[in-house]
Amino acid sequence: MKKSLSLLFVFIVVVQLGFAQHELVRSTPSKLGFDEDFIKQKVDSIMQMGIDSLAFPGAQLLIAKNDTVIFHKAYGYHTYDEIQAVALDDLYDLASVTKITGPLPALMKLVDEGKIDLDKPFSTYWKPWRKRKDKKDLTLREILAHQAGLIPYVVFLNEVMKKNGKVKKRFVHELPSNRYQAQVYDGIYINRRFERKMNRIIDRSEVSEEKKYLYSGLTFLIFPSLIEQLTGTDYQTYLNENFYKPLGCEALGFLPSLKNFDNAIVPTEVDSLFRKTLVKGWVHDENASLKGGVSGNAGLFGTADDLAKLMLLYQNFGNVNGQQLISAETVREFTEVQFPENENRRGLGFDKPYFGNAELPLIDAYPSPLASPESFGHSGFTGTFVWADPVKKITYIFLSNRVYPSREHQKLYSLNIRTALMDVFYRAEK
Repeated sequence: MKKSLSLLFVFIVVVQLGFAQHELVRSTPSKLGFDEDFIKQKVDSIMQMGIDSLAFPGAQLLIAKNDTVIFHKAYGYHTYDEIQAVALDDLYDLASVTKITGPLPALMKLVDEGKIDLDKPFSTYWKPWRKRKDKKDLTLREILAHQAGLIPYVVFLNEVMKKNGKVKKRFVHELPSNRYQAQVYDGIYINRRFERKMNRIIDRSEVSEEKKYLYSGLTFLIFPSLIEQLTGTDYQTYLNENFYKPLGCEALGFLPSLKNFDNAIVPTEVDSLFRKTLVKGWVHDENASLKGGVSGNAGLFGTADDLAKLMLLYQNFGNVNGQQLISAETVREFTEVQFPENENRRGLGFDKPYFGNAELPLIDAYPSPLASPESFGHSGFTGTFVWADPVKKITYIFLSNRVYPSREHQKLYSLNIRTALMDVFYRAEK
């Protein structure tokens, strides 16, 4: 009996320690050598300018130095009516940040396990491409570096909408059934066969013979199916078990409206075309929505804390609390520039700084001119941005809903807000 109690005590301690490791360490900027007054003045000013200029109704910023969060602050409101203030645990639609936080860690792990070779034709793993003359020899390295000549985007919404603006009933229903299981929004369900149609259109899409940098999100729509095929595990389950749970990413995932989170969900755009309402709690990206909200190009929702944990995993080359979730060698390979000879700055899935970034003025740089060439990250259409600098040990998370109430709001870009905020912290370090 005493032995059983002792074992139970050890188990409880281990579990408690495990949970404690999931918590982010927090401190103040000054304790890690930053000019705190400079940061407060500059960041508050830039954020207020963004709100006043209608770049976004609200936003939040999280900065970590080493593995310690030194700044996390919310600004503004969910919408311009100023009813609900932004909170630090709000859930945001991450848009294309999904690409490096959803399918990419899974692909990295599959490379580690030898189940994928970056330099073999992608058709080795994705059979429909074996019969496509212009695709059968494209490698995953070329695809992930946006060097394969694939077209940027397909507007799949055109396949479900009539010219008069009404939906095609053979693809979309108001109620779920055996054939219409994937939920797109409240009262919108997509035919389960529509994903096959999407895949066929991708398979038949044009490929340019000129191999140069051209951003394309097409294959990210099919990566979830590829991951399920190679792992024998559901895409969401695979991500949760191998990455999100070990990291303690409590709310990072798809379809938050179907989960009982206490976190408020920040709305995105008023959709006048398809959903005919304010999009909130369901993915903004139309292509991801037509996949039932679970995709590789978009669809993830998360908090700033969730994203910090995942980006710190990358910054620490796959290691968290002594556990190697992805090999350091693989993380280094994915975060390196792949085709510099073609003036392509991209890593494998990751975005990278402009070439010659350090010599550029802030207004022309991407991101801050002080970010190291080894740094990497990704942006999202809805107004999200994540970046990690493994040399200077700075992790940067910016979350906003700049598409509210319309994607016509472009001031986030023209005012260079995200990179200006990053630059403050590089300059504030003593």
